[in-house]
Amino acid sequence: MVRTLEYGAWPSPLDAALAAAHDGQPESVGFVGDEAWWTEPRPAEGGRRALVRRTADGTREPVLPPPWNVRSRVMEYGGRPWAAVMRPEGPLVVFVHFADQRLYAYEPVDPGAGPCPLTPLSPVGGGLRWVDPQLHPERGEVWCVLEEFTGDGPTDVRRVAVAVPLDGSAARDRSAVRELADERHRFVTGPRLSPDGRHALWLAWDHPLMPWDGTELIVAEVTGAGTLREPRTVAGGPDESIAQAEWAFDGSLLYSSDRTGWWNLYRDGVPLCPREEEFGGPLWKVGLRWFAPLENGLIAVVHGRGASRLGVLEPDSGDVVDSAGPWTEFAATLAVHGTRIIAVGAGPRSMYEVVELDSRTGRARVIGAAHDDPVDPAYYPEPRIRTFTGPGGREIHAHIYPPHHPVHVGPHHELPPYVVWAHGGPTDRCPLVLDLEIAYFTSRGIGVAAVDYGGSTGYGREYRNRLREQWGVVDVEDCAAVALALADEGTADRDRLAVRGGSAGGWTTAVSLTATDVYACGTILYPVLDPASWGAGETHDFESRYTDTLVGPYAEVPGRYAERSPLEHADRITVPFLLLQGLDDAVCPPAQCERFLARLAGRRIAHAYIAFEGEGHGFRRAETMVRVLEAELSLYAQVFGLNPPGTPTLELTK
Repeated sequence: MVRTLEYGAWPSPLDAALAAAHDGQPESVGFVGDEAWWTEPRPAEGGRRALVRRTADGTREPVLPPPWNVRSRVMEYGGRPWAAVMRPEGPLVVFVHFADQRLYAYEPVDPGAGPCPLTPLSPVGGGLRWVDPQLHPERGEVWCVLEEFTGDGPTDVRRVAVAVPLDGSAARDRSAVRELADERHRFVTGPRLSPDGRHALWLAWDHPLMPWDGTELIVAEVTGAGTLREPRTVAGGPDESIAQAEWAFDGSLLYSSDRTGWWNLYRDGVPLCPREEEFGGPLWKVGLRWFAPLENGLIAVVHGRGASRLGVLEPDSGDVVDSAGPWTEFAATLAVHGTRIIAVGAGPRSMYEVVELDSRTGRARVIGAAHDDPVDPAYYPEPRIRTFTGPGGREIHAHIYPPHHPVHVGPHHELPPYVVWAHGGPTDRCPLVLDLEIAYFTSRGIGVAAVDYGGSTGYGREYRNRLREQWGVVDVEDCAAVALALADEGTADRDRLAVRGGSAGGWTTAVSLTATDVYACGTILYPVLDPASWGAGETHDFESRYTDTLVGPYAEVPGRYAERSPLEHADRITVPFLLLQGLDDAVCPPAQCERFLARLAGRRIAHAYIAFEGEGHGFRRAETMVRVLEAELSLYAQVFGLNPPGTPTLELTK
């Protein structure tokens, strides 16, 4: 029986602890012999990532016990942290341990021996870091990318493809790590050997470009000594992004390029399936995969427009057959073995799970991290895919999650409060998947609008380039346009709109509060607040020149930085806000938050600042995420006049 109850007061079984327990998703899938392996989050275990295997009998078990944390910090966002091969005596796995960033070798058949370090520690700067390993037992090596700090500054760093001996001789001797090629570029991905072992390929780019701006696909000969000779660029450039490259089993060169304005697949330079959709994406992490060639010549692909489906491409005809099932979104991770494909998929009613597709039969099944409804699905939101009109008539894509409850509805004379979610990146997008953090709010009577503002990926390069030198303008305008459109059409209460976001979304939130009067409050998570200092030594190397394209070169347009900076205009904030920050954040350091709050001193703006020990850029620990969700809900309750049952009160100071 449906009952009327004011928005925000609906009782929900989906509490913050439940949402936190289901945060994160499987990543870095791979085959080890016939077994499927992947990493998955453990929020209750200090936020570590566990390496998991599915054995031949279907048993799923962790490869390593706590506190082993399989996660790389290369470019801070990391990338593929493990590789393994199956031998007659059992698997050999190499992995990066988050705590010390060393590369380790481990043989699960002898768990008593424990992992053995393959690489040394470094006393310099951020140390030695490794990512995207490729095991070559026949050479007695693992090939990967080394990120080596040469000083104490965040940009005192070099990256190079290297070979690490598997015998452990480099565990205390940096000189035993063999560099495969001369250092020519600031950023590189791990080298991939051709089937005949005579050539290797990798991607590279340099400041001020980001990998979605322009990358080079490089091919080199492999010498008898195992070095990479005469590297040459075969595709890409400053205005062409190669998102991924692989060797096909016949030795041909496959890669995803956006030379037409969309990331499409090419084989030796010939387009395989020209479409206005994406067969690639932003390379935030080294080792992401949107396609994988099969032995029979077919290609597993993750592709789509504003979403990403799993399919199989027949390269001669250009036909793509998509997998059947409830998954409408697939992550950029793929692995193949024979005719088997494993991927990570989710949908509006299910969270990310490991999926296996048989390319012969088209049958797909869940093999790991299976979605299990923690509450009655009647409490899940029912999202709507919408396109709004922004300034100048431009299209804005968004997912709208109205308040939803199986028993309660709001009063007929009352419109619901809404929170606009600005995603991070800003070169990212909002996937249409079940997110229990969103459901935490919608099941209590608070709507959510997740906005793919101009600059988001998934809609082609032109849409992505809308944010060039317009960061703090287009993203803010697009979020505001969606919020006001919802109010104008009678979906949302104009007086009860909020905005929230993390990282670049935190920037968009902060600028929205300083530059518009659309929102009654905001939640700012680990944000960019001072773009001038952020791009001049306060952030990590990967994004240290990102503002050159997002805002403009500082030497040429310093006034533009000051004009858009939330720090410089903190005095314009007139509404309450919540500021959340990890104290170990190397991407958006807490110093920015401290300077921002100092500018607000004496202005008597209601706010709360919560800083978390042991958290970096993005929160991973269950207890942190519980505190964040409850604090955010309490902010909205106080500002919007809501009465959510059982929510701890956030103390707002002035």
